[in-house]
Amino acid sequence: MNSSRPYLVRALYEWIVDNDCTPHMLVNAEYPAVQVPQGFASDGQIVLNVSPNAVRHLHMDNEAVSFEGRFGGVAHTLYVPAGAILGIYARENGQGMVFELEPPLMEDDDLEDEGVEPDDDGPPSGGQPPRPSGRPSLKVVK
Repeated sequence: MNSSRPYLVRALYEWIVDNDCTPHMLVNAEYPAVQVPQGFASDGQIVLNVSPNAVRHLHMDNEAVSFEGRFGGVAHTLYVPAGAILGIYARENGQGMVFELEPPLMEDDDLEDEGVEPDDDGPPSGGQPPRPSGRPSLKVVK
């Protein structure tokens, strides 16, 4: 199943903008393939103002968020993979959502380099996928 993170980021972005607030994204600046201006991150994280009047050419899809923005008066092209987004919230009131740290996805080629074989077998012979053990858990995020 696809990650719900990019869907939630897009929905929250729209909700924040519709309520005349300023959307800010918290990003893991050390995540693979992240392209953010050097020197603006603190403790491996950066907060980006992604409001419509602060960025140009904003594009959000299931893989990444990309746009052009100015830092210190200098234009930069930013690229943020969905897994690098740690949260999105309104600057004015802090309402939004924080996500858990997501490990980078490994491609099949990377798995082979690590000595891990991709699982192409599908579900067991019974036709049903195995049931997860234990109880599901949900967290309240304020």
